[in-house]
Amino acid sequence: MTKRVVLLGPPGSGKGTQAVGLAQALGVPAISTGAIFRDNLARHTPLGEKAEAYMASGHLVPDEITNAMVADRLSQPDAANGFILDGYPRTLEQVTELDALLQTRGIELDLAVELTLDHGRVVERLLHRAEIEGRADDTEPVIRERLAVYRKATEPIAAVYADRGKLASVDGHGAVEDVAGRLRNACLPPSD
Repeated sequence: MTKRVVLLGPPGSGKGTQAVGLAQALGVPAISTGAIFRDNLARHTPLGEKAEAYMASGHLVPDEITNAMVADRLSQPDAANGFILDGYPRTLEQVTELDALLQTRGIELDLAVELTLDHGRVVERLLHRAEIEGRADDTEPVIRERLAVYRKATEPIAAVYADRGKLASVDGHGAVEDVAGRLRNACLPPSD
C-alpha cells in the first residue's frame, strides 16, 4: 500500500482538502508546509524565528529553513509509517533534499500524485474563495502570477517523478467526494 505520498497541483486545486481525506484513508498524517511554518512560529522555535524574519519582509522562506522544518516534522513518531506531503517539495532543489532525507532513513517515496485542473478553473475557484473569505489581495492578476510561478517552479517536479515511474495524475475537476475517490484509487490497491 502507498504510504509516503507527495501531493502536487496548482494553487486552488484542492490539495489541502484532499490531503486530509487521503491521510485519513491511509492512516498517516497530512503534512502541509503552511502548517509546519505556523507551528514553528507559534512555538517560537529557532527555525520559526528565522522563517518569521523572511515572512515579515514579504520574502520567501529559503529552502534551507523549509527543508530543516520538513525534516524535523518527518522525524516525529506519527510520520514513521508514512505521510502525505502537501506543499513540499515545491522546487527541484527540494526534491533532491527530500530524496536525501528519505535515503538517510532507508525509505523511499511511494508516489507523487498530481491533481490536474485547467488553469481557467483554478482562477474561478480562487476568485470565488477570495470573495467568500474577503481576500482582497487575491485578484485575477495575482492569481495568474501565482499560476505562472507554479508552472515555472513546481510543474517540473511532476516530470521528475514521472521519469522515475512514480507519478499518478488525478483529475481535480468535480465534487470533492469524486476527486477523493479518484485519489484513493490512485493510492490504494484494489480490494478483492
